[in-house]
Amino acid sequence: MLRTVLTAALALLAAPAFANDSVAELGTGGLILSRSDAVAMQSEDLFISPEKVTVDYVFHNNTDKDVDAIVAFPMPDISGDPEEMPAIPENQSDNFLGFEVTIDGIAAKPQLEQKVFALGIDISADLKAQNVPFNPFGDAAKAALAKLPKAVAEDWENRGIIIQDPESDNGAGATPSYTPFWQLRSTYWWRSTFPANKDVHVSHRYKPSVGGTSSVSFFSEGQFQSPQYDTYKTRYCMDQTFENAVRKAAKANPDGYPKYYESRIAYILTTGGNWATGTIGNFKLTIDKGSAGNLVSFCGDNVRKVGPTTFGMTAKDFYPEHDIDILLLVPSDSGGNGG
Repeated sequence: MLRTVLTAALALLAAPAFANDSVAELGTGGLILSRSDAVAMQSEDLFISPEKVTVDYVFHNNTDKDVDAIVAFPMPDISGDPEEMPAIPENQSDNFLGFEVTIDGIAAKPQLEQKVFALGIDISADLKAQNVPFNPFGDAAKAALAKLPKAVAEDWENRGIIIQDPESDNGAGATPSYTPFWQLRSTYWWRSTFPANKDVHVSHRYKPSVGGTSSVSFFSEGQFQSPQYDTYKTRYCMDQTFENAVRKAAKANPDGYPKYYESRIAYILTTGGNWATGTIGNFKLTIDKGSAGNLVSFCGDNVRKVGPTTFGMTAKDFYPEHDIDILLLVPSDSGGNGG
């Protein structure tokens, strides 16, 4: 199990300020291969920071024949629910994570497959028929909804595709304003050939979805608060050193609470087991950090400091049993108060 705790000072290069109390991180992972019986993941070099995620793979075809396969990168689903606010790096783009990929050093041009769902029903054709873009957070989609015929808008509202904009004030006789309520499912994919008994180097990068909360959600009134504390302790492996730093920050503040806000990153690692042998031959994880003002906690085996701003772990014949969840506490004042 991934249980070793790392607690250290971690800084964001450009930490976002969250307008609402909380925004949700979108768990994102790596590549999925249509043929896993012949191609092994020889190595994976994973780098995670609040600014970027990069993954360098070496795949090896263990057979005497070339293998043609589809390689896919599933993007996280996003839903236009006004009650939720996911962290989307590029919310006006279909490529909302800024995904890029190279194969043996040459930039690839993957295809983007997108479908839209409402109440679990594929309503992609409905949106296409009315020239409504799929991205529920794009300004273009909102503009297109304003042009819907009244009968179509009423039908879509009844079917749970759209809802009346809660921020609009529709007086008597006013035209309703609508907002997307559908779910977007996106996958980048491409066809790739893995030559017999040879390695293929694949690298991809994207901007992570960094969730956050405007304060420390698991500490108030001078103590750790359950059940949030219990959940975080399990998910992020918070240890005594980390907790002492939070207590120290709370005591240093006359108001009695730690002057931090949370940033969270979720990486889906378990898909890395979907290969021949079911393991990653050589696995390397690096978590990047900035200044010493922040605190970080995550689970890992034999994590060590590998550079002035980085921490990492390595493993052989690694079976990705758990995903990676990273908790960062960022000082909410410019002076910093981390430990």
